Amino acid sequence: MVCLGNICRSPLAEGIMQQKIKEKKLLWEVDSSGTSGWHEGELPDSRSIEVAKAKGIDITNQRSRQFNAKDLESFDLILAMDSSNYSNILRLATSDAQKKKVKLILNYLYPNENRGVPDPYYEGGFEKVYLMLEKSCENIIQLHI
Repeated sequence: MVCLGNICRSPLAEGIMQQKIKEKKLLWEVDSSGTSGWHEGELPDSRSIEVAKAKGIDITNQRSRQFNAKDLESFDLILAMDSSNYSNILRLATSDAQKKKVKLILNYLYPNENRGVPDPYYEGGFEKVYLMLEKSCENIIQLHI
């Protein structure tokens, strides 16, 4: 799960997916990161923490980290929150196999529309973002189990 700062969208996506993995007893690993290192080591945004908590998900164990080239080797699926982050991730890819791992998360909700998850950092809308990510994560699981 990759967004820009790894404090709003991707921590929510990670928390949602972790909850679903636990509920469905899947042997999957999920992580999140940001294409920038601006918030390295910080907790998720308090508004992300709040909306997750309201849904019974605790994301306070997460800390922001920057996406790196090793992530392209370590993970089978890399989900970008928007086209800018998608492009930044692809710049680090060194093979077609790595590039094929990178997807826009909302294409699991709106196939082939290449929509981006709105960044709620300045504009708000954390609940709306949560709902989009929750539906996308459920669809990802249904397609991959």
